[in-house]
Amino acid sequence: MTSTSGADRTNVIVFFTDQQRWDATGAHGAPRDLTPNFDRMAAEGVHVYNSFTCQPVCAPSRASLQTGRYPAQVGCFRNNIPLPEDTPTLADRFNEAGYDTGYIGKWHLGDTDTAGPVRPEQRGGYRDWLASNLLEFTSDAYETTLYDGDGRARELPGYRADALTDAAVDYISRERDAPFLLFLSFLEPHHQNQRDDYPAPEGYAERYAGTWTPGDLAALGGNSAEHLGGYLGMVKRLDECLGRVLAALNEQGLAENTVVLFTSDHGCHFKTRNAEYKRSCHDASIRVPTVLRGPGLDTGRPLQRLVSHIDLPPTLLDAAGLKVPEEMDGRSLLPLVRREADDRPDDVLVQISEAELGRALRTPRWKYGVVAPDADAWDTPAADRYVDAYLYDLHDDPHELHNLIADPACAETAAAVLDPLRKRLAQRLAETGEYPVIEPAR
Repeated sequence: MTSTSGADRTNVIVFFTDQQRWDATGAHGAPRDLTPNFDRMAAEGVHVYNSFTCQPVCAPSRASLQTGRYPAQVGCFRNNIPLPEDTPTLADRFNEAGYDTGYIGKWHLGDTDTAGPVRPEQRGGYRDWLASNLLEFTSDAYETTLYDGDGRARELPGYRADALTDAAVDYISRERDAPFLLFLSFLEPHHQNQRDDYPAPEGYAERYAGTWTPGDLAALGGNSAEHLGGYLGMVKRLDECLGRVLAALNEQGLAENTVVLFTSDHGCHFKTRNAEYKRSCHDASIRVPTVLRGPGLDTGRPLQRLVSHIDLPPTLLDAAGLKVPEEMDGRSLLPLVRREADDRPDDVLVQISEAELGRALRTPRWKYGVVAPDADAWDTPAADRYVDAYLYDLHDDPHELHNLIADPACAETAAAVLDPLRKRLAQRLAETGEYPVIEPAR
C-alpha cells in the first residue's frame, strides 16, 4: 500500500509528555490558566476522561504505545530493556502505508548502556530521527542535545520543551508528497534526575508555587510542597508548546486532515506511595491526560469509558484508515466515539514492576491490586502467585487514602467485593497469557 500524494490522507501527530498526572490539566480540576490549549482540545475533540497507562514507568509504557501490546508480553517489563528489534511498531505500520514517519525527543527503548544516540535498527522503524535514548541524561532545562539520523549530536537552543517544539514545527512545515506520522516525545514534566528537581522555564515555578494542590498530595505530602510549583510550571510550558503545534497545523492548512493525540506515559505521586515518583497502582501513577482531535474526532463529547494505552495505537491506525493488526492487545476507540454498540469491558489491567511485582485492576468504582511477595521485581516479568495488597473504593475514597485490605475494621466490606474482583483480574491476566494463583492477604 503506497501513496503518491498526502494531500487527502490523514496525518497523525502524537504529542507525548512524560510523568504528567491526569489532574494537571484544567479539564480535570487544575487552575484554568494552566492548560487552555489542552482544555480546548478536550472541549472540541474527544476527551478520553478515564485514561490509564499499562505500566507506570518510562520504557514499558513507551513500548506499549509503540506496539499496542502489554509491556510484559512485548518483553519490556521494566526500564533498561530495549524494544526487541523484530517487534512490529506503530511506525512500521505507517511506513507500510506510504507515510513519512518522524520521531523527535526522548526514546528510552534503545540499548541500556546508551544515553544518547540510538542505533538505526533500534529506532522502531521511524525514518526521520532527532532523538536521545535517555533525554534526561543528555539535556537539562536550557541545554538540549539530540542525535540525528546519522548519530551526530545536535545542540538545540532555548528551553528544552521549546527546542523540541521548534523541531516539530519544522517537520510539520516541510513540503512532502506523502502523509506523515510524527511522534513528539517531551521529557517535561519529568524531574531532572541528576538533581531530583523540576526545572520550569524562568519565572514559571514562582507563578504556580502554592496555588493548587491535588487532594492526594494535600493529604500525603511527599515532596510536593517543594516541587509542585516547578512541576506545574513545566506543564504550563508544555501547553504553550501544544498551542504552537496546533497553530503550525493551521498555518500549513493541515488541521482538517491531521489527527492529534495528547497523552503521557504515566503520572507522578511525588514520593507518597514509595521512594520515588511512580511504579505504583495508584491513580497518581497510572492515570494520564488524554485527548484526541482531528477527522472523525471533533465531537465535543467526552469518552467516559475506561481506556488503556494499548487502545491508542489501534485508534491511530483506525483514524488514518489503516488496518489494525490482530496481534495488538488493544481495540480502537472509534466505535465508542461513534456511539456504536460495543462489548468491551469497562475496566483496565495495569502491570507493575521495579518497585514491586504486581498487577492491578481499575474499574469505575474499585482499585484492586495484588503483589508477588517472593518475586524479584526487577528481574521477573510475571509471577505464578500473587497476594491481595490494595483495595480502594474510589467512590468514597477518590484519593486512595484508605486501603480496605489493610484495615481489619473493613474486612466484611472487603470480603464482599474481593471475590468478583479476583475473578475479573484472573480473566484479564489470562487474556495476556498469565494464569497465576491469586490468594487472600494474610
